[in-house]
Amino acid sequence: MTQPRTPSLYRFFIDPRYSIDYRCAGKSRWRSEATPDYRVLFLLAGALHLSIEGEANEISSTDVLLLEPSVGSNASGDRLETLTINISAQVVMDCALRMRLVTSETTVIFPRRVLRNETRLSQMGRALAAELLSEDVGREIVIAALIEQLIVHLLRHHSTLRRSGELELSRIGLIDRRIRRAAELMHARLDEELTLKDIAAASYLSPFHFSRLFKKLTGITPLAYLTAQRITRARVLLAQSDLPITQIAAQVGYGSASHFTKAFRQSTGLSPREFRASVISRDAHSGAR
Repeated sequence: MTQPRTPSLYRFFIDPRYSIDYRCAGKSRWRSEATPDYRVLFLLAGALHLSIEGEANEISSTDVLLLEPSVGSNASGDRLETLTINISAQVVMDCALRMRLVTSETTVIFPRRVLRNETRLSQMGRALAAELLSEDVGREIVIAALIEQLIVHLLRHHSTLRRSGELELSRIGLIDRRIRRAAELMHARLDEELTLKDIAAASYLSPFHFSRLFKKLTGITPLAYLTAQRITRARVLLAQSDLPITQIAAQVGYGSASHFTKAFRQSTGLSPREFRASVISRDAHSGAR
């Protein structure tokens, strides 16, 4: 007997400090590119299959996925309901400093990616999903409070300290200082056609040696990192402006709207128009758009 098709529902909340993606769909497949943000994924319903740097993982409804910056993943599943939170590395480090967990010579890391049987965290994820889907006034205030509570819980129970060494916290996140100039170049010139030679020159390395070092430090190639930055910037422009799709494509370095749409769909599972239609309005009085 054929099961009834699950109607798809997407909601996105974009803030300079964090973004929240809610997805409810019969069959889903998407690729999360490596970004400078921390990523926390909650499975609210369904069965989720993940591949992280070639390692396969199964996530249940009481598990939480926690990815550090520069770690990407591929996800797929049937009859899924998920909530994904991307949190700026600056926000996480600011909270760690306020908690007096770190000094100028140390930083925090999260050694485990899959947090099993995390009932308390799962409750926070469901509370965030409920607020995201509600139309109550003050929703943004409640979401901000829940996000901070989530960060504190992760820092208390799942973080460990590491000497900073070559790491620096910059406006693009926590990154190795040997490739910081190149990463900042990509961030600043998203609207330009950058070659590997252009990017490597910022770190005073040959394209070959730079590419090897970059992948060793981040787990991805420089061009894959650049694509992730472009898609992240495009999400913000789609959410916070009324610019035409063609203009947004140009502002994030795509010569045609069709190439931009293809890259955006590969990364998010949605077209730019579908994503924009699912973004929650930031007008507290009108609720969801």
